[in-house]
Amino acid sequence: MALIPLQYRLDGPRQAPVVLLVPPFGTTMSVWDAQLPVLTRDYQVLRINHRGHGFSPAPDGPYTIADMALDVLRVLEERGLSRVSAVGAGFGSSLLVWIAANSPRTLGRLALLAAAPRTPRSHRWDRIAARIRAAGLDSVAAEVTLPWFTPDMADERPEVVERFGEDFGELDPCAFASVCDAVGALDQRHLVAAVRAPTLVVSGAHDPLLPPGHGRRLADGIVDSRFEVVAGAAHLVGVERADRVGELLVDHLAGPRPETPT
Repeated sequence: MALIPLQYRLDGPRQAPVVLLVPPFGTTMSVWDAQLPVLTRDYQVLRINHRGHGFSPAPDGPYTIADMALDVLRVLEERGLSRVSAVGAGFGSSLLVWIAANSPRTLGRLALLAAAPRTPRSHRWDRIAARIRAAGLDSVAAEVTLPWFTPDMADERPEVVERFGEDFGELDPCAFASVCDAVGALDQRHLVAAVRAPTLVVSGAHDPLLPPGHGRRLADGIVDSRFEVVAGAAHLVGVERADRVGELLVDHLAGPRPETPT
């Protein structure tokens, strides 16, 4: 299994502890722009782009959750980072759950936004992957991006919604289809109980893809967890309610430093 050299960026004070930020699939590291100013006050912030997103390579599929989680671990190894705190959103949360369960010494504190222990069994992602392969990325753009924001967001900040739509249109279609395959098969219920990092789980109150009940079930399965629902937000909760999510992250990341698992 070949590991992929992901595009990444490191910002913030050079001697500060590192926080890894892993975006939802379909978005790039720019999804964290609103959190960057508050987090870089006290942390180095390491952001990555998934396979086929931004300038990360787009190898032929199929992809698995393990493949893409190991891509992230490769970045940490390249930077000489043996232990970090981490924040994931959407599919990025799933990669962090895999890392927390399979490499528990790597993650200190953990925050999971718009997350679930398994993908709802609607075959949605199978259909989207098939349509991309038949007709290209434009054929699914509206369906994929519509759940990201509430209607209020489209009315109040249309330029933000438009920017994320444009970013989606620049993804590698074959890579995105392969990620859809991995998401469609996602079931981490057997891994959740192995997560030992102190964990914050955050759901958007109006997330049509993963309503708060999914986040609640994820948090219930993690030994040391806290669950929060953010009002007025859909799937990209960290974008739509950036201030509130920033407050939650700062509070959680500043908690007591957990002991390294043996």
